[in-house]
Amino acid sequence: MINYILKAWGHPHVSSQHRTTLEITWDKEIGKQADCIVGVKADRTMLDFPEELKSAISRDDALIRVILSTNNNWDEIKGQGHHKLSLDHPTDIVCRKSEFICSRTLMIKADKAACDLNPDLIEDLKAKKELKVEIRVD
Repeated sequence: MINYILKAWGHPHVSSQHRTTLEITWDKEIGKQADCIVGVKADRTMLDFPEELKSAISRDDALIRVILSTNNNWDEIKGQGHHKLSLDHPTDIVCRKSEFICSRTLMIKADKAACDLNPDLIEDLKAKKELKVEIRVD
């Protein structure tokens, strides 16, 4: 198993309403329409991922788990890797329920999107709490 951790922050505009994706971004600000973004000011992007992690995610049989946690709440998203994932977007990390692949995609066939996350976690993020993003690949 490979384990990788990055840090991001919540934002008052986190609404967590999107039905098919969730996103962590390096950007510092988001608008009210950004209904898939749950974390901002990420301290790392996919460009910083070690090659071992990228290689593991790029396997068609990879099981990827993303654990999102604040100091008192958490949730977990499970999805799949794919050999066509480039993992090279300079700002965004996106988990998708669909099989759509682009440079922003971390996983496909995710079991959760922004709208499915723990409501208590979302309240923490609206209060601008620190967000730990743990990426595990089996």
